[in-house]
Amino acid sequence: MSDLIHDDYRLLQVISRFGVSLGFGDQTVEAACKASGVDTATFLAVVNFIQNEGHLSVDELAEEVSVTELMRYLQRSHSYFLDFRLPAIRRKLIESIDCSAKNQIAFLILRFYDEYAAEVQRHMEYENTHIHTYVQQLLEGKLPPARGTQSAATYSVLAHQHHDNHASLTKSGHELKSIIIKYYPSDSDTQRLADTLMDIYIMEEDLFSHCRLEDSLFAESVRLLEVEVKAKIQEGGFTANASPKVQADSEMSGSDELSEREKEVICHVVRGLSNKEIAEKMFISANTVMTHRRNIARKTQIHSPAGLTIYAIVNGLINLEEVKL
Repeated sequence: MSDLIHDDYRLLQVISRFGVSLGFGDQTVEAACKASGVDTATFLAVVNFIQNEGHLSVDELAEEVSVTELMRYLQRSHSYFLDFRLPAIRRKLIESIDCSAKNQIAFLILRFYDEYAAEVQRHMEYENTHIHTYVQQLLEGKLPPARGTQSAATYSVLAHQHHDNHASLTKSGHELKSIIIKYYPSDSDTQRLADTLMDIYIMEEDLFSHCRLEDSLFAESVRLLEVEVKAKIQEGGFTANASPKVQADSEMSGSDELSEREKEVICHVVRGLSNKEIAEKMFISANTVMTHRRNIARKTQIHSPAGLTIYAIVNGLINLEEVKL
């Protein structure tokens, strides 16, 4: 874990938002995550996404993600921006500009910053009250009801305004920096103001990375969850707008023990069956099979068929002669 941080200091914010404490010594990433109760696969998905500037296959990363863990990470990010970063920069901005009544440019810059901070707050409150509330319903196996002639909400519908807000935040942040750089009087404390500007640049980059993660990795993870919940409802496993009848073998389950259905999926994987073949044999959808496989990977920390084969043999789930070599 320490090598990861040395290679990219931006990950200090990532471990903080996952709730991983510093002082992990020479622990591996997996050991440090486990010690803090963090899902390792989700942590690594976010790290890979950030380090590769979003150029990795989001579809593949999303299949490894715990939506609950990722949403908790995003909510901690919101708290960081609203409760710490934005107020801290405002204090530095007040210290670095002349806020006396005679300097109206300074007053307007501070007002512009407050408007920008308020825009960030509105955006994140929308996410907390609309986006995350909807996702929490999905995690409980529920689909929001249709209203009148309107069909039930979907993440893509809710996220449309949310995506537009991201573009607006980027534009506002650029304008704020531009005004300070171009128009603030030259008799200012240049060193202190430049230091404040650096903080604004760093925060804006952090916020852009946060928004990009929401628009891609989180969006795809929620889309997969939507498909899974709808498939469960169609199969009779969940009832629309009601709690799940059975959660033991679903992504919503917090248990680390494999369910009987998950053990059955492992056996079919070891025998060399495809997701489609497993779905047909178990009378479930291919999306449900994918969810089972994500749960298996999360609970066992094993992602390859070869690793699952060893796991299945050691734990007596299958005989050696049944294994497809």
